[in-house]
Amino acid sequence: MNSPRLFQISDRIALTLWVGGMWIIGYLVAPVLFNTIAQRSLAGEVAGHMFRAMSFVGLACGTVLLLSAVLREPRIWWRRWTAWVVVAMLAITIVGQFVLQPMMAELKLLGLDAQVAAQFGRLHGIASALFGINSLLGLILVGVSAVTPGRD
Repeated sequence: MNSPRLFQISDRIALTLWVGGMWIIGYLVAPVLFNTIAQRSLAGEVAGHMFRAMSFVGLACGTVLLLSAVLREPRIWWRRWTAWVVVAMLAITIVGQFVLQPMMAELKLLGLDAQVAAQFGRLHGIASALFGINSLLGLILVGVSAVTPGRD
């Protein structure tokens, strides 16, 4: 099997796992959890674990996608808009997992009085917006790869 074909296959697998996982967990599993588990804190804890796992899947898949772009076109990868979308998605994932999530976890430890709950709500809103942006950017990448397989 030639290298370009191998890159194309690894890219499709990584993109499918990352974007598919985000959409399934974010827009199917999490809402089902909150609609079926009466204790919202338990539903939130389970959803948080799933989002955390998905963040690490995203970091791995995004790294594969970026390395693939660099190895495939070492001199011009940075000119590809799709590479910059992957960089943006990785940055959003890093901010969500390593900045926002620890801040939210710290607030939970304080107990959710009205002031802390409001601050938690703001951070959760930011995290949700970033997740929405990431899932839409991923969907764009999926759409482009479906229309022009192997090219960006």
